Amino acid sequence: MNILIDEVPELIEIDGVEYEINTDFRISIMFELLMQDNTLTEREKIETALNLYYPDIPPNIPRAIEKMLWFYRCGKDIEDTDVEEENKPYSKKEQIYSFKYDDELIFAAYLSQYGINLQRIEYLHWWEFKALFKGLEASNRIVEIMNIRSMEIDSNMSKEQKRYYRKLKELYKLPDNRTEEEKELEFQQTLSLF
Repeated sequence: MNILIDEVPELIEIDGVEYEINTDFRISIMFELLMQDNTLTEREKIETALNLYYPDIPPNIPRAIEKMLWFYRCGKDIEDTDVEEENKPYSKKEQIYSFKYDDELIFAAYLSQYGINLQRIEYLHWWEFKALFKGLEASNRIVEIMNIRSMEIDSNMSKEQKRYYRKLKELYKLPDNRTEEEKELEFQQTLSLF
């Protein structure tokens, strides 16, 4: 899929049948927030996600989930997104923005850079929203903060620089929404590396 030459999808094909999918950016933002909600079981997340995206849920649930995730990834295959993630200057697990906590900064960036009022706009396709998000200029506060969150503090920095950037990273860090079990599991996995 190439957003420059291909039409963004309004329908999803599953088993030779076309199904309507909710393409507005708000749906995919709700999906992302849903996936980060630790109060729900995996089953509850999947059921809610299917209801968000599909006005009529296809009978082939595994394929419907697969196509839903494909849509959320803006038509990119998992292999494509993995390569893209590896080229970023931060780890895949590190979250550098949050639609929950950075909502006002994202709103302000779209309004100032594109003249798009995300409250007033009736419709904006998710893939278009994401392309615009990736194109936000460095002068936007949200981009500055994302750069701080993703910055690696390395040995080439002076002590003053390290201290300064650690303070900034602490100031702008996102809350850790993992459960205690998830934190403990990650800690155990880290220990197993030694």
